[in-house]
Amino acid sequence: MGKKLSGKDLIKLGFPKNNSINVTLGQTNRYHKKVKKEQLLTEAKKVLQHPENYKGDGVWGKIAESLLDPVVVKRQTLKTTRAPFRIYGENEIEAQAKYQLFDALKLPISVAGALMPDAHSGYGLPIGGVLATKNAVIPYGVGVDIGCRMSLSIFEMPVSYLKGKKDQLENILMEHTKFGMQETHKVKHDHEIFERNEFKDIPLLKRLKDKAYKQLGTSGGGNHFVEFGIVDISTPEREWKLPAGHYLAVLSHSGSRGLGANIAKHYTYLATKQCPLPKHVQQLAWLDLDTHDGQEYWMAMNLAGDYAKACHDNIHYRIAKQIGTRAVVTIENHHNFAWKQRVNGEECIVHRKGATPAGKGELGIIPGSMTAPGFIVKGLGNPESLESASHGAGRVLSRRKCKETLTQSEIKKELKAKEVSLIGGGIDEAPMAYKDIQKVMANQKELVTVLGTFTPKIVRMDR
Repeated sequence: MGKKLSGKDLIKLGFPKNNSINVTLGQTNRYHKKVKKEQLLTEAKKVLQHPENYKGDGVWGKIAESLLDPVVVKRQTLKTTRAPFRIYGENEIEAQAKYQLFDALKLPISVAGALMPDAHSGYGLPIGGVLATKNAVIPYGVGVDIGCRMSLSIFEMPVSYLKGKKDQLENILMEHTKFGMQETHKVKHDHEIFERNEFKDIPLLKRLKDKAYKQLGTSGGGNHFVEFGIVDISTPEREWKLPAGHYLAVLSHSGSRGLGANIAKHYTYLATKQCPLPKHVQQLAWLDLDTHDGQEYWMAMNLAGDYAKACHDNIHYRIAKQIGTRAVVTIENHHNFAWKQRVNGEECIVHRKGATPAGKGELGIIPGSMTAPGFIVKGLGNPESLESASHGAGRVLSRRKCKETLTQSEIKKELKAKEVSLIGGGIDEAPMAYKDIQKVMANQKELVTVLGTFTPKIVRMDR
């Protein structure tokens, strides 16, 4: 008998001569490399005898599924007709983004869709794409940065603090925010999220826990930021106990860091294996929520979303501590996520890839650019947009186009004109890279009502 578990060993044990053997070898090779063969055979025999006892187990659950109710892999084809959809601000959206939505609407699982006015092309679903599906989740419909979100803390402090303490606030952002792949906080903070069962039960997440711990309270590269600015509240909510007026505030934009990226990569791979699609739409491969992998992704996605929130909470806690106060109002929302939501009377999975939830009365923050205001909004619950709104202004220039056509002197001139101080930030995040946020907001008056604005003044991004 060899040292490594083989198909012959499993057949001797009584495994049927079908895909359950491949699944068992795949799972044990991936997650139990260091476990002795005899131990693996003992456990495999128990699973074979009573697979129902192992449903949902991180390693053996998928093997149990292959014995009880095997996932049927069949080549999928697109329908000839699209599911119902609505496009907001159509004249401002590039054709490629529309075509990507149209392809997604032809998936056999699609129920309805929408395109937000900040939309532009991406991978799988376009950025600004919203898609409702029946009992299936598309990892690339959620996006790589799972749970990417906005968080706004409003402080009961006068805006004069911004000018009077400008150097001090710049130093706080320099020293107490961390960006990109390498930077982490010297003093790490613990968080209750690391006690979650998902980190113990799902082998992939078990491996990622240390990385997630190190990256807590940090922000990604690209368009992620932490900034001080001025909030102007025109229509305060009653529970805020804050009158209309101008206040100091902190706005952050980031997601689930390496944790979310690794989850997206792993489950996208599984989806493409289980759901073969025509090549041009392969990134729209889905996981059935009745399968082991579909359930596991759903749990991992929700953990990543909660971890993203924990990161923002930590960022805001560190900054508030430095300025010696607490936020009186916090407004926050995901924009790369999937939710269970009723659409036309039935429960669906609504993917919002670069789109803000805008259910009736739901609060959110839609940023502009580093020199343009963001908007504090309340959702109107419009069913035609699947209760969604834009997640920002949206790009008008690609990163490559920015590098080819813009100069640092142009950016400095724009920053100076708007009295914005920038720490870090590449040319690909220039204010000119983004659409006119005023036009974007005008194109979604049916989706949200505006309660106030946030104007950036000191912006920190990755270098």
